[in-house]
Amino acid sequence: MPAEFDIYGVYVPRLLVLMVLALIALLLLRRLLAWSGAYQLVWHRGLFDLAVYILLLGGLTSASKWFFT
Repeated sequence: MPAEFDIYGVYVPRLLVLMVLALIALLLLRRLLAWSGAYQLVWHRGLFDLAVYILLLGGLTSASKWFFT
């Protein structure tokens, strides 16, 4: 499992790449949730978004460990 990725000679930590991927997934999911009206059921939108981001990041980290092993 690589600890960092080599992007055109610049070493980027694996966690940074996963954080960017989780952010992109969160932005897409936020649009979907706003469009469907699911945010009306959420008490605090900011905390909900943070929790979803943490879950996405954890899932991507687990998937990357499985994929690169």
